[in-house]
Amino acid sequence: MTTVLKNSAFDPSAIVDAVRSVLPESRPLPLHEPEFIGREWEYVKDCLDTGWVSSVGSYVDRFEQLVADASGTRFGIACVNGTGALHIALVAAGVERDDEVLVQALTFVASCNAVYHAGAVPHFVDSEGETLGLDPDALDAYLEGIAEIRGGAAYNRKTGRRISAVVPMHVFGHPIRMDRLVEVAARWHLALVEDAAESLGSTRDGRLMGSGGLLAAVSFNGNKTITTGGGGAVVTNDEALAKRLKHLTTTAKLPHRWAFDHDEIGYNYRLPNLNAALGCAQFEMLPQFLSEKRALAERYRAAFATVPDAEFFGQPEGCVSNYWLNVVMVPDRAAREALLEALNADGIQARPCWTPMHELSFNGECPRASLSVTEELVDRIVNLPSSPKLGRQG
Repeated sequence: MTTVLKNSAFDPSAIVDAVRSVLPESRPLPLHEPEFIGREWEYVKDCLDTGWVSSVGSYVDRFEQLVADASGTRFGIACVNGTGALHIALVAAGVERDDEVLVQALTFVASCNAVYHAGAVPHFVDSEGETLGLDPDALDAYLEGIAEIRGGAAYNRKTGRRISAVVPMHVFGHPIRMDRLVEVAARWHLALVEDAAESLGSTRDGRLMGSGGLLAAVSFNGNKTITTGGGGAVVTNDEALAKRLKHLTTTAKLPHRWAFDHDEIGYNYRLPNLNAALGCAQFEMLPQFLSEKRALAERYRAAFATVPDAEFFGQPEGCVSNYWLNVVMVPDRAAREALLEALNADGIQARPCWTPMHELSFNGECPRASLSVTEELVDRIVNLPSSPKLGRQG
């Protein structure tokens, strides 16, 4: 990552002009909006015509296979949303009450909330500038200083709690160094649960995101690359885990023609057939949307190539990113705020990165590593309009 000195004389006008040169003149321009140009109406109408609108139906089965295929895994389990998917993935991975779960501080709050939903404690770790996501080398060095292995599990020497899992998130669709994190997770006996909410279709060294760990959670919220309106999924290569996830997400009900017997505490995390039908049609459009999003990213990159105080964040080496949200890096927080004000005043929706997890009030007592890279990145990131159709013009 290029280090940029603070510049009190920052003028956002050149960056705004570069953004305008990429985007259509019509306003307002949302950050990321869904688009339904395939067979969505046909598939949803089929649900209505046949009456299969609730939590079972052929579209659910088809959707689960499609998400598995798009993640490079054998199994997919549809869920009500991405947060629920991550929560149930942590439960299935063996995370228990009062465990600690390693989560990068630079992430959406759902990564953190899912840990709390599992009864565990988030433990925040740093990102790296080259990917924006979790830094495996920094994590390994940090665990050397605070953790020990006892009885085949990692324990935090300072808190006494077990550290049971690590949750990397591929920020804005850019893959982290998964191969290295797999090594670190194995060394410290950690379950590796990917938060692949933003990275559908992204690859690193030819491998799809969602396939590198024990389990992964995917989101199909309305602002994602493709959407089911509200929905998510867990993907895995482990057949036993897939069966357990299906059981847990369907209220842990034992199969029977009429009896309602449940053998453990379960969750009603089922995705309705209506939403799955929408998702099946959206999956048919995924190759086109990915191509259009990458075309848009290339135009942004070219537009910023000669603009002072602006650095387009491109895909990491060895990666093919879905560019879920495009990023321009500016010198510092003051520049970030000036650019956000200028773009939004022009009807171009732009936003900063999320508030880092360790800065949220309810996370104040959570353990954390040094987060210096996270804090620098947050000061510099501005997200730009990234809807697929914006890559279709010109």
